[in-house]
Amino acid sequence: MVKINNKFWQNKKVFITGHTGFKGAWLTLWLRMLGAKVFGYSLEEVSSENLFNELYSNKVKYFKTDFYHHIGNILDQEKLNNTIKDFQPEIVIHLAAQALVRKSYKEPIKTWETNVMGSIKVLESLKNLQNNCAVVMVTTDKVYKNNEWIYGYRENDRLGGNDPYSASKAACEIAIDSWRKSFCGNFKHQTNKLKIATARSGNVIGGGDWSEDRIIPDAVRALKEKKPIIIRNPHSVRPWQHVLDPLSGYLKLAELLTINNNINIDLCTSFNFGPHQQNQIKVSELINMILGYWPGRWEKESLSDKLEESKLLTLEIEKAKSFLKWEPTWDLKSTASHTINWYKKYSLEGINAFECCKKDIEDFQLDQIE
Repeated sequence: MVKINNKFWQNKKVFITGHTGFKGAWLTLWLRMLGAKVFGYSLEEVSSENLFNELYSNKVKYFKTDFYHHIGNILDQEKLNNTIKDFQPEIVIHLAAQALVRKSYKEPIKTWETNVMGSIKVLESLKNLQNNCAVVMVTTDKVYKNNEWIYGYRENDRLGGNDPYSASKAACEIAIDSWRKSFCGNFKHQTNKLKIATARSGNVIGGGDWSEDRIIPDAVRALKEKKPIIIRNPHSVRPWQHVLDPLSGYLKLAELLTINNNINIDLCTSFNFGPHQQNQIKVSELINMILGYWPGRWEKESLSDKLEESKLLTLEIEKAKSFLKWEPTWDLKSTASHTINWYKKYSLEGINAFECCKKDIEDFQLDQIE
């Protein structure tokens, strides 16, 4: 496994969409620790508890490089064009999305607009860059037509989606592939400055996630209030991983897209970033692991709605292991312990989010093996 090349990221100009979200907050902090110049472009977070706000308000002087925090909507083409033109990024990591399955039933049009047209507008805004730029467009493991089979999905398996979120992300993958084939090249209507790949990760967990309808935030809220954890689908199997594992994959993919800019165009495809097979377990099994670190109990929810969610979903990661020399760093035990200990330190010991995240990133980098 190839470790993150710390020297590569020093002073790199990195543009992140969705930097105020859960993944975005972790990624922004990690890149700043690596010495990158980060420009974040995102909607403003409206929740009272938000990891990005916690990190942004603490230890600003810790970093030597600049950080640009910009509030904007990726659907605003003119504003996005001007922002990217001014910054001239060397690397773009696109995270902005409507990322919740159940919310997509309530807001299907917004979900489709943000996830499909928002992604295309990001690519359109990069057309006139003067410098070479590596672009990692992040989608999801839910882009695959889910047959509820026991085999992990490979990158060339059929795309699909029954719920609006999954379908919008599958459509996003098709749109990105079409855009890349249409507008990347040496013809007059094309650009040869961009190298574009898509990244599909599993279910991420980690400290600092306070979103609704996510298993770990829901569990922590219940544990703090000494209430039972309510689980909708205890027997559903998911590819669980700590948030730092897929982020390390995005960073490695962006790095190799950059240094192989005119050599290995095979990297301009899709990549799965999931856990090892033994980490792909039932929701109830994950919760039982969590309860080993923070005692409590759980019970199954009596559903009043019939919103469809997949029951069995796993990923195959051989392509990332072969092409990128990437594989997960933390097993499920390490993932669960780091996640729940983050919340315990923050909620019960009063340690601020910056110190909790910084320590996890340092531990993660130490645990990476050459």
